[in-house]
Amino acid sequence: MTEHDTTRAAWDSEALPQGEAKAVAVRQMFDTIAPRYDMINRIMTFRLDVRWRRKAVRLLALPPQSVVLDLASGTGDLCTDLVRVDQRPISVDFSFGMLAADRSGVPRAQADILTMPFPDASVDGVTCGFALRNLVDLPSFFDELGRVVRPGGRIALLDVGIPKNPLVRWGHGFYFGKIVPRIGGLLSNAPAYRYLPKSVAYLPAAPVMVQALRNAGFADAEHRLLSGGITQLLLGTRS
Repeated sequence: MTEHDTTRAAWDSEALPQGEAKAVAVRQMFDTIAPRYDMINRIMTFRLDVRWRRKAVRLLALPPQSVVLDLASGTGDLCTDLVRVDQRPISVDFSFGMLAADRSGVPRAQADILTMPFPDASVDGVTCGFALRNLVDLPSFFDELGRVVRPGGRIALLDVGIPKNPLVRWGHGFYFGKIVPRIGGLLSNAPAYRYLPKSVAYLPAAPVMVQALRNAGFADAEHRLLSGGITQLLLGTRS
């Protein structure tokens, strides 16, 4: 069996991949879905993803010309939003396919964001859009944020959420688990869009993530639910 076949099996299996198998699966999967990734995001979120990203950038609340790493940057949507408010983003992703599809025009780097090639306290802020659940070691990622963000710098991290309201949670679960894979299957890669809804299970509870961020040096870390809880946002200032 080739590495490509193994990777496909990993993201298309009932059991979610773990450890290095997860890292390989995630990189290959995003290389595969990069060409239509933006289009499918707009369709499956009814363009709410645009609103969520712009809110994250607004709440990042950094002065003009701040240097911001957009981590797991995908095709550069958050970078474009950062440029719009006069920030200086750098697009960083594990997937070469995603970076190749980036049309933001900002500097790009292919890197594992668990071990970033940036000096200590070298950036003013960090954004990350819908990628926390794809990381192999979330506490290590938070520690890396604490290392590269200067004191007084800010972070804004988006990911999918689980609504608290039972009716909203049921509706969102049905849509995300049943409808989104059909959309992805019609327009892109069916196994990938079956994996993405299941990958929410990787995320720890909000209080666990907030405490991990505080342990990493973001003493004021906070958690917010957006759009009824279907999306969550973690914010913090480097102490």
